[in-house]
Amino acid sequence: MGPNTHKFTIAVCPGSFDPVTNGHLDIIHRAAVVYDKVIIAVLKNASKSPLFSIEERKRMLEEVTKDLPNVEVDSFDDLLINYMNEKKAHVIIKGLRAVSDFEYELQMASLNRKLSDQIETFFMMSSTQYSYLSSSIVKQIAQFDGPIGDLVPPEVEVALRAKYSRK
Repeated sequence: MGPNTHKFTIAVCPGSFDPVTNGHLDIIHRAAVVYDKVIIAVLKNASKSPLFSIEERKRMLEEVTKDLPNVEVDSFDDLLINYMNEKKAHVIIKGLRAVSDFEYELQMASLNRKLSDQIETFFMMSSTQYSYLSSSIVKQIAQFDGPIGDLVPPEVEVALRAKYSRK
C-alpha cells in the first residue's frame, strides 16, 4: 500500500479475560500501536464458569486500558465472525504463548477464514516474560494467596483478592 491508500483498520482482540493479565495487556498495547482501533471483545461463554461476571471483566479492562484512546471494550455471545461483521472489523488479533496455543488458534483462524474470507487473523507472540502466563494460573495462585503483583495490573489484583477472601 502506498502512503495515500491507508485504510482505517479495526482489529478485534477476543477472549474471556477472566481476569485480564499483564500478558493480555502486552498484546493489547502492541496491537493499539499497529491498528487504528482495537476492540477488546469479552466472550460470554455459557460452557465456562467464569470467576468474574461479564460486567466485572469489562470494567477491569476499561480501567486498565483507559490510557489507550483507540481501544474500546465490548462483549459478545455470537460467532466471532458475526461480531466482526457487525463491527465492520477485518482483523482478529490473537496472542500466542506456546506451540500448544498455536495449534488451537490455527484451527480457529482456518475456520474463521472459511466462514469469511474478508477477515484475517494476526498472531502476536507473547513477550518472553509473559510466555507462561494464563488467567487460570493467576486464579490458582490468587486462590492460595500467592504473589500475583507481577502477573496482573493492581486493579485486577485487588479484585482477585476480594473474590477469594469471600470464598
